[in-house]
Amino acid sequence: MEEETELILDKYRSAGRILAEVREEAVERIKEGVALLEVAEFVENSIREKGAQPAFPCNISRNEEAAHATPSIDDKSVFGKDIVKLDIGAHIDGYIGDSAVTVDLSGNNEGLVKASEAALSEAIKIIRDGVSTVEIGEVIENTIREQGYKPVVNLTGHGLIRYNSHAPPTIPNVKYEHGVILRENNVIAIEPFATDAQGAGKVVESGNAEIYSLLKAKPVRLREAKKLLEEIKKYQGLPFAKRWLPRERLDLALRTLKNTGALRDYPVLREEGKGLIAQAEHTVIVKEDGCEVTTAAFKLD
Repeated sequence: MEEETELILDKYRSAGRILAEVREEAVERIKEGVALLEVAEFVENSIREKGAQPAFPCNISRNEEAAHATPSIDDKSVFGKDIVKLDIGAHIDGYIGDSAVTVDLSGNNEGLVKASEAALSEAIKIIRDGVSTVEIGEVIENTIREQGYKPVVNLTGHGLIRYNSHAPPTIPNVKYEHGVILRENNVIAIEPFATDAQGAGKVVESGNAEIYSLLKAKPVRLREAKKLLEEIKKYQGLPFAKRWLPRERLDLALRTLKNTGALRDYPVLREEGKGLIAQAEHTVIVKEDGCEVTTAAFKLD
């Protein structure tokens, strides 16, 4: 049993190493005037070339956007003086690495970026077998507030299990009264989100979805919907991008599958008060007296 567990953990580690390499290479490409689609395709193709698969579409969220923003197939958007959240995932045989970093192209939001990074660093320091998610949320909230910013209360970290990139337990970014005790070899993603004085500290759904996941295969009559259902089964429940799919009557096929309850969509999440948002994220394996970061990224203090 121990040998089997170690083999599984090694797949998490391998996915994390690949993801860290891709993330560092992608950050160098995030510059004013560069197309978002170019960066997203670089990330996804690089993950594949290095021997893994994307665990979800490359998320590129700018300014007040927090999550679930990924370019469309014909997206012409380019980076401006944005605060950019790059959130990416890779998996090997369903075992996932999940990581995010914020790139400030405006040069005006260093404090906000550092607040999310510091919160991540402080949270990682206390993770061990027996720690409560209440403690983690409290450390994240306190660190962000001490830096003069607000945590985003309705975004959280999460567990990672095979072919599930958002599994229990929830890892809050604020202190809650009740939580879950983490145990050795749990694999979790810690991802603090911080917003500035203009922010409400809460996100809301906004805009059209470019990301979907299969909830449950259900019978449909439309030919294109049937073909699409077979196509998306290969993602085994992990999120996928609309731009990854065959284009034949795609909108109708997606709408049909969504209306039957087969698909979930992921609209872009934006800061309710239009505040700017920064994010930092690592995947960690809980250990008896600490944790192992599988997606080593920016320097941890």
